[in-house]
Amino acid sequence: MKRLIAIWRTLNRPTKYLSLGAISLSAFIMGIIFWGGFNTALEATNTEAFCISCHSMESNPYQELQQTVHWSNHSGVRATCPDCHVPHDWSRKIARKMEASHDVWGWLFQTVNTPEKFEAKRLEMASREWKRFARDNSQACKNCHDYKSMKWEEMSALAQKQMKQAAEKDQSCIDCHKGIAHKLPDMGTARAPELIAEVGSGETSLQQGGKYFSALTKPLYLDDKSAEEAGTLNVATEIKVLELKGKRVKIAIDGWRKKIGAGRVIYMDFGINILSAQLTKAAAETDGVIKTFEEKEDPMTGLKWQRVEAEIWTDSDYLLTELAPLWGYARSTYASSCSVCHTQPDEHHFDANTWPGMFQGMLAFVNMDQDTQALVQKYLQQHSSTFSKEEH
Repeated sequence: MKRLIAIWRTLNRPTKYLSLGAISLSAFIMGIIFWGGFNTALEATNTEAFCISCHSMESNPYQELQQTVHWSNHSGVRATCPDCHVPHDWSRKIARKMEASHDVWGWLFQTVNTPEKFEAKRLEMASREWKRFARDNSQACKNCHDYKSMKWEEMSALAQKQMKQAAEKDQSCIDCHKGIAHKLPDMGTARAPELIAEVGSGETSLQQGGKYFSALTKPLYLDDKSAEEAGTLNVATEIKVLELKGKRVKIAIDGWRKKIGAGRVIYMDFGINILSAQLTKAAAETDGVIKTFEEKEDPMTGLKWQRVEAEIWTDSDYLLTELAPLWGYARSTYASSCSVCHTQPDEHHFDANTWPGMFQGMLAFVNMDQDTQALVQKYLQQHSSTFSKEEH
């Protein structure tokens, strides 16, 4: 401690013999040495060799990259890890390096050190990168791929049409080209990590008699202890809490069903194919699960509909007090993901029963998990011309 105090006093003591010029020159030289050392260290972490020095990176994404056109192509130009994952602009590069501390944390605690762990985290990691690319308008791609330098005549008619539309908007490349350098995550049964990050995991204390909305597609059960699923509660469906037991709640789902078969599909309203819940046949035929009320005939189809209320159990998580967060997420997702091939139609362009067919046709060109698909479709239906007075 005494030595440190002595050094500090020496550094603070005014100089007796050095001129202002000598001090300035010394500071300048020291600055160059510091900056050179800092920049050298920074660039050393900006190489492919450094990136794949981590075993999980070398054995997974690096191997996938070698199977793509970004590794080997007719021009002989290869993209390396930092080309895509480190911004070229200095200030954004520093910010990215600070973000990389998350990767160091993962390396220390071996978060993705096995193929199984890597696959379990693939969607989370990919979603984070997709967001970063979207935030930067895919600048990393555009450092090499410039809309103005593209030879439209050498593209297929479909590619030319899509790329010209993208060029007009300076569209982010990642909107259409997910999975071009690494394997896509399995989106089929994912629990919508981006959606949950946006809207949260639901209320922690539900109130009996309270009304809530499902934030995810949720399993239904016949009682508070059963492990066997009795159906599915669709995302963004309004429910009423009837009873609470442990981690389960008994809920009421109001809606309509078509009087065909077991009548196990519950729709939001009469004559409108907006899904609220689907029960198993056994659950639909179980006494006390479905209460029936009035009947009406749909003049468009001639089918008879029946107003119903289902009383059934579900897990107490992922229930929200309002729809606004869900609709906000659905609106932004529709705007960003569904403009891949053309300008997306306004929500009120189609009616509620037309939107499912139109939306399902778009899904081949986007990358959404099942919960997000269901949410965006429901958002479009509930903001369609059936409910909106706007002209189209």
